Amino acid sequence: MPRVKQRTDDLQQRGLASALAVLDEEGVTALTTRTVARRAGASVPAIYEVFGDKAGIVREVYFEGFRLLAERLAAVPVTPDPLEALRRLAESFRRFILDHAVLAEVMFARPFADFDPTQDEVRAGVEVRKIFVDHARYAVERGHFHGDPTDIALIFFTVVEGLTGAEKANRLGSSKQSANRRFRLGINTLIAGFAHSGPE
Repeated sequence: MPRVKQRTDDLQQRGLASALAVLDEEGVTALTTRTVARRAGASVPAIYEVFGDKAGIVREVYFEGFRLLAERLAAVPVTPDPLEALRRLAESFRRFILDHAVLAEVMFARPFADFDPTQDEVRAGVEVRKIFVDHARYAVERGHFHGDPTDIALIFFTVVEGLTGAEKANRLGSSKQSANRRFRLGINTLIAGFAHSGPE
């Protein structure tokens, strides 16, 4: 029995790696149970047995995306300046989205009609949200921001994700220089807004 479990775990890992590779190299439309099975060196029935269906594959990709994002954000260098820490956090989040554009689409745009995240899947982002809330709380505790850290963190996260989505679509400018300048302008303006807003 343990050997069966070992084989199942191995196939799940290979299947997940294959799904991520398909998304990265071929895009959302190429992700099928058959393409995942082919890349994983497994049969389609074996993939169904491990993941259940295509939605099960997407679900695991969704979880893995948030695990990788949390890992990336947790690695942001510590700085005693909470505002600089937020800028670094924003840049790290931005780089993740740009480096993993299709994976980010699965995480934030929900491009698969047969995958509708339940409350369990939504919880996949808890660690990411905690990182943003911790940074926002630090800024509040140091007197740089006023307001509820959770509210600030949610707005900050949403703005960074939105700006980076605009950047991917070339709406921040066609050159890297202009995109960098406008992204940083947006983040600095947001930080300035929180810094100058008083408690409600």
